[in-house]
Amino acid sequence: MPSEKSNRVSERKRVRNAPLRTKAKTLVSQTRKLIEAGDTHEAGKSLISASVALDKAAQKGVIHKRNASRRKSRLSKLMNSLEDRS
Repeated sequence: MPSEKSNRVSERKRVRNAPLRTKAKTLVSQTRKLIEAGDTHEAGKSLISASVALDKAAQKGVIHKRNASRRKSRLSKLMNSLEDRS
């Protein structure tokens, strides 16, 4: 059973990490919607923002670096498939 100190530390970390995780997830979903809508210019800018947010989250240990890399790769692949269709 976790100790009281462990609970306090976990809560502090959760509060500190939540905004980074939320921002990354929001930017990824916005990018995905723009790609599906076919707006290549806005999707390109959004892809860069999402990549930066994922890298920052990975750098701070909020998500694993391979998790960030995988998400960026999937977004890029989706973006490239959109450009191929155009």
